[in-house]
Amino acid sequence: PDRGARGDIARIVANNLNRSGVFKVLSQAEYPAQPHYSTQVSYPRWRGLGMEYLVIGRVLNKNDGLLDVQFQLLDVLKQKQLLGYSFPVRLRNLRSTAHEISDLIYEKITGVPGAFNTRIAYISALQNQARKYVLQVADTDGFNPQTVLESDEPLMSPSWSPDGESLAYVSFDGNRSSIRIQTLRTGNFIEVSKRPGINGAPSFSPDGRKLVVTQGGVDGNLDIYVLDINSRRTQRLTTHRAIDTEGSWSPDGRYIYFTSDRSGGPQIYRVPVDGGTPERVTFEGSYNARPRLSPDGEKLAMVHLDRGNYRIAVMDLDRKDLLVLSTGAQDESPSFAPNSDTLIYATRQGRDGVLESVTADGLIRQRLASGQGDVREPVWSPFQRF
Repeated sequence: PDRGARGDIARIVANNLNRSGVFKVLSQAEYPAQPHYSTQVSYPRWRGLGMEYLVIGRVLNKNDGLLDVQFQLLDVLKQKQLLGYSFPVRLRNLRSTAHEISDLIYEKITGVPGAFNTRIAYISALQNQARKYVLQVADTDGFNPQTVLESDEPLMSPSWSPDGESLAYVSFDGNRSSIRIQTLRTGNFIEVSKRPGINGAPSFSPDGRKLVVTQGGVDGNLDIYVLDINSRRTQRLTTHRAIDTEGSWSPDGRYIYFTSDRSGGPQIYRVPVDGGTPERVTFEGSYNARPRLSPDGEKLAMVHLDRGNYRIAVMDLDRKDLLVLSTGAQDESPSFAPNSDTLIYATRQGRDGVLESVTADGLIRQRLASGQGDVREPVWSPFQRF
């Protein structure tokens, strides 16, 4: 057996399950034994520690640089196997296999799909000789970052396409703002909006055919538009002299939620996609901005001013109650996992932005690995379509 690989997988799976807020994983020092096959398990010893489930596994060396990763999920109380899988894996894919195993365990026990084997995108600003901007994609625990794009000009507002194959973002190449959509596999991009003035805050529609964007002429008044990606035609949704920005779609595709200061300070509104009168959604506090809906359509995440601190809050759209989830002074850019159970956001550590995740009930909050520089605007990918 490959003990190093086995330890790596065990550590990643344990970290994932702990971070979910649903499980409390026993530390290795407390194990009463180290079985690798179900026949080696003495169930009463694990039950005596209050354990409900046990994951055991092994990594076997195969030919041609392949490993055979095997695991079993056991129900300690019923003394039976719930899952058993064997994966042929190359060493470089070990992390994604560990995330896949975590997803299988999470879904089997909770009934909710796990989101560990999805990805996050974010912008890093690197302060060396020149301030450089990098668009990166990483695993959901922050490891394994891959550079999508580097620029000497700012990059802003990454947004995933629903199939997880492209990112929309704002570029300031040539000192003017434009909205681009870049295919991750090829690195090719198309420019979909470059009208004079401001082109900002793109967010994909659930069917992937449109973007909601913020546009404003050279006079600077910002409004919400829906842009058809193929035809490049836009439909204007707001016409107020206030600043309307940061649009995002409801998962059913019927509404656009956005930030507006039309009532004096930033609050969240929604407007039907076909047009109509915007309706105010948030009323608690003097500042609510950056609306992002959970994929299940039940919750609205936002940046909320809480006793002088900008924090991440979630509102239950049915009950209308607000729960503050984060504890920083300048937290920003909330984004839900595709299973709606966890959020990612940016917070400050000294002068730099770093990433944190928090469960939607606020119980488990963790700092993620986030590489170098000032990290900002994280956004969680949809489930991958294989």
